[in-house]
Amino acid sequence: MTIAEERLMVEAAQDDPAKFADLYEIHFDRIYAFIAGRVRDRDVAEDLTSDVFHKALANLRQYEWRGAPFAAWLIRIAANAVADQSKRAAREVSSSEDPPETGVACEPDLDAIEHRARLFRLVRELPSNQRLVIQQRFVEQRSIREIARQIGRSEGAVKQLQFRALESLRAQMEGRDA
Repeated sequence: MTIAEERLMVEAAQDDPAKFADLYEIHFDRIYAFIAGRVRDRDVAEDLTSDVFHKALANLRQYEWRGAPFAAWLIRIAANAVADQSKRAAREVSSSEDPPETGVACEPDLDAIEHRARLFRLVRELPSNQRLVIQQRFVEQRSIREIARQIGRSEGAVKQLQFRALESLRAQMEGRDA
């Protein structure tokens, strides 16, 4: 998408908030990847991502186009949301617990965000059984045995699904990065 096309989409959404859905679809993976790279808890990352888009929609009429991609504005909102979350978590931590990681990089690594967003999209495109194994194995951090028990397959079958999924993701990521 060109900057001119994006600007038209933003202006259309400013006139009709229902058109914000298009901007949400385009930028969701990028914003989620940015946040997920900074918070450990998946539920927190999902909540913060939701908050970012809620705030963006609520403030869209005040948004002024300045030539930078719309994603830069969203990432700034996301960085502030992560920083606020980190401050809240630090206040809630008792002295006996390890404090959460604090601080947000001032300059987000846009290449890393794009790389992670592309990976999220590719995982969603996997066949459903491979996607399920990848999500349970790497997001929910379940063991091969737990996954096999849950989906009613042998451990060997789960390992094969994981292997095929990872090979597919690797090939697609290398093909797109080349």
